Amino acid sequence: MLKFLKMFRLSPAARNILEKHALDANQGTATGPRGIFTKEDALKLVQLKQTGKITEPRPTPALPTTPTAPLPPQAAATPSYPRPMIPPVSTPGQPNVEGTFTEIPASNIRRVIAKRLTESKSTIPHAYATTDCDLGAVLKARQNLVKDDIKVSVNDFIIKAAAVTLKQMPSVNASWDGEGAKQLPCIDISVAVATDRGLITPVIKDAAAKGLQEIADSVKALSKKARDGKLLPEEYQGGSFSISNLGMFGIDEFTAVINPPQACILAVGRFRPVLKLTQDEEGNAQLQQRQLITVTMSSDSRVVDDELATRFLESFKANLENPLRLA
Repeated sequence: MLKFLKMFRLSPAARNILEKHALDANQGTATGPRGIFTKEDALKLVQLKQTGKITEPRPTPALPTTPTAPLPPQAAATPSYPRPMIPPVSTPGQPNVEGTFTEIPASNIRRVIAKRLTESKSTIPHAYATTDCDLGAVLKARQNLVKDDIKVSVNDFIIKAAAVTLKQMPSVNASWDGEGAKQLPCIDISVAVATDRGLITPVIKDAAAKGLQEIADSVKALSKKARDGKLLPEEYQGGSFSISNLGMFGIDEFTAVINPPQACILAVGRFRPVLKLTQDEEGNAQLQQRQLITVTMSSDSRVVDDELATRFLESFKANLENPLRLA
């Protein structure tokens, strides 16, 4: 009957000692956790050999093997017992281990966007304020304009309402120049447009002085140039206030990152039907369907504090819900 030898898991230090002194782990006893043959176990064998109690390693019977491909040097130095396949693991704060990622080349515009977003979130103290606006009057006014062959979008009303509100509250139409706030002379609205190369913000110049049709035409023309990559620098640089509308993507509400050196950006969600309990002229309660949108303003607290941001949103809401104020 064959007598099978014990198989030990060797610690690296124990393996070095056994190889150096030509000793066999089967001549000793493993005392480490989970049956590991430790450095101390190996040193005990060395002492036994030095005292003459161990004269030579015990022979190890040859076991049948199957032909295998040659192992690389690093793999050949590892223990002979099988190990599970472990995928590469990345260390937090360190570059990813090779084979765990696919590098995506960054375009020039993507690098600029990354730099500006990092600058914005790391240097600007963002504050947020949110409100709901009823679009019932805007949708009705838009239908009337369509009858007269005037095609404008809900976003055009939002741009105009923001511009009118900035004209009423010029202290919000400002930026931070590193030392303090400065009020800007023109109301130029930057409108976020998604392109294949990233997000870009063409500017509607002097938006408060433009009518809805002019704003609509400007947005269409600049958005097309942005997607075609034909915007001129003066058409996307500058601006005093930004608007980002994700309503067309089905987003209810979100917060946006300020576009420095501007002080504010308005994030606009989709308009959605909501049932609200109201009273008629006779005092009877009834349910009415309202079309609401949620807008969230991110503001630079160094320029626009919470109280000013709240008043701005109150005025914006009143202007948007009463389109006649936008004339």
